Amino acid sequence: MTALDNTVVNVTLPQIQAELALSEADLKWVAAIYPLTLASLLLLGGHLSDTVGRHATLSLGVALFTVASVGCSAASSGMALIACRGLQGAGAALILPASLAVQSHDLPPHVRNAAFSATTATLASALACGPVVSGVMTQHLGWESVFAMNLPLGCVSLLVGFLVPRPKPSLRATSPASASATLSLRVIALACCSLAALAYCLIEGPEQGFDALPVAASGGVVVASAVGLCYELTSCRNTVLRPLLRQRPFVGGIITQLLWGLSVSGVYFFTSQFLQNGLGLAPTQAGLTFMPVALSLIATIPFISRMARRWGEGRISAAGLLLVGLGLLMVTLGSSGGKLVDILPGLSSIGFGSALAVPLTTRALESSPNHLSGIAAGLFSAAREASGVVGIGLVGAIVSFVEHAAGSAGADGSGAFLSGYQAGLCFAAALVAAGAPVALWALRHRRSAPEGDRDASACASKPGP
Repeated sequence: MTALDNTVVNVTLPQIQAELALSEADLKWVAAIYPLTLASLLLLGGHLSDTVGRHATLSLGVALFTVASVGCSAASSGMALIACRGLQGAGAALILPASLAVQSHDLPPHVRNAAFSATTATLASALACGPVVSGVMTQHLGWESVFAMNLPLGCVSLLVGFLVPRPKPSLRATSPASASATLSLRVIALACCSLAALAYCLIEGPEQGFDALPVAASGGVVVASAVGLCYELTSCRNTVLRPLLRQRPFVGGIITQLLWGLSVSGVYFFTSQFLQNGLGLAPTQAGLTFMPVALSLIATIPFISRMARRWGEGRISAAGLLLVGLGLLMVTLGSSGGKLVDILPGLSSIGFGSALAVPLTTRALESSPNHLSGIAAGLFSAAREASGVVGIGLVGAIVSFVEHAAGSAGADGSGAFLSGYQAGLCFAAALVAAGAPVALWALRHRRSAPEGDRDASACASKPGP
């Protein structure tokens, strides 16, 4: 549900604009408000997971998301639709960290890799199938059906949540010291302001100009919030992140997630434009083009645990990130041919590589203490969502710069865009490949410690499944 709503709205935008008489700015906010509120409120979702409870936060998020989806389908004006989309993002911000925390701490160790692999496959499938589902439903049932389909999905999710037995809380999770060890609301508010202002700058800057007063003011908010956030996190009042930042798998997982999101998210956005504007594909056909990503990922996932035991989690995660970078370069070469078949091998390589990197996510979230599982999952999800928003702006800046340079050199419109698109792909490939040594560092095996040091080593990094 949460991943589909990141992609399905793109195909419905022309019909929404025609029926609700939206301006270009309103239409842009319909698409942007969901990831903006999602990225901004993920830390709050992690905070509630640790203080209120993982299962309660998950149920609350599903309920809010479902009600907001119904509101979107019934919206009769642009402002109502934007408001309900924002509530959808708020519900998703509760769902993501709570669900990851449940998987990393409420499941037996021997099935956690399978659980995270299934989650990754689901997210990839939703990402690939979203435009296809949206195109078919919009054409035959109207744009309202794209949001209304979340009603039965949400009800089933709530029913499963109530029926599945819950594990008993451990003494460590219920102790007063553990319950109080969470981020303060001041830190969460500063993080929300910083992410929201940064997203506003990246979204509105290219349209209004970065020297426009609202954009410049938002830039000031980003700087002020970042300074305040650094002060709060380094003060003695907020020491909750120190146990997380001592865990090498968690730090490595955050870094590689940022690099992956900066590269792949931006490329996905501009690849959709290339398929439709450069190759002349219809929206539904363009959506079907991303199916090799999901299919190759799903085909690889059943073998991840066996490969990790044989070659080591660090090695296959690093190989996966390098394979994603190779796939981006293959798409770069294939895009010069002007044929759809030329870029399919590269897209498949991206899917295979993303599947191989799953153990890094598993170990990163496993390494967090039980009472900080919600904050850890919130930080991990926030890194993914924020890197996606920033990645579109960062890769987009590369694409725009090279496109304008090519246009000034005499290239036509399609040729200039192709040059910018290929430059963005190469930049993204370098970013994601830089995560390979980080994965080896994060998941490298420790040498056997002396007897007296084993407890400290166990606390520093939990063993993998």
